[in-house]
Amino acid sequence: MDIPALSIGLSQSRIQQAVSISVLKMSTEMAAVDGQALTKMMEQSVQPNLGGNIDIKA
Repeated sequence: MDIPALSIGLSQSRIQQAVSISVLKMSTEMAAVDGQALTKMMEQSVQPNLGGNIDIKA
């Protein structure tokens, strides 16, 4: 049994897992921010009176 190799493998595995979790966290936060920005943009674009009246006088 090669204990140093097992130790290195376990350490690398932990680092990979930590990096994966960090990237997933960043991705989740970015998606939440993008969703909030999209919601805000859609709320600002709502104009209920737009297109209700048409001026046909020449």
